[in-house]
Amino acid sequence: QVQLVESGGGLVQPGGSLRLSCEASGFTLDYYAIGWFRQAPGKEREGVSCISSSDGSTYYLDSVKGRFTISRDNAKNTVYLQMNSLKPEDTAVYYCATNYYCSAYEADFESWGQGTQVTVSS
Repeated sequence: QVQLVESGGGLVQPGGSLRLSCEASGFTLDYYAIGWFRQAPGKEREGVSCISSSDGSTYYLDSVKGRFTISRDNAKNTVYLQMNSLKPEDTAVYYCATNYYCSAYEADFESWGQGTQVTVSS
């Protein structure tokens, strides 16, 4: 059974850090691009970052560039999103999803995890 499980969310103060994990089971992540998305209350889901399967190219939403870093550990079948200098506007449910390539279109991504809540508040 193909499954993605996100973890690592929580409550953090502004300026703090969190590392999200997206662990795959039932398939090998090596051949897939992995995207991180987020959805804040009352807002549409948006793409945050993506890492390709071929050459490890990475892509970021402008508002998180320089603060977030996506990486993958194929041996652990896991993709990470290191989030530093967190801001209240980063508060959202974060999801990971798979596709064969990094795409700007959410609809291109197939398997999705259940999401993990990130709350940035003092």
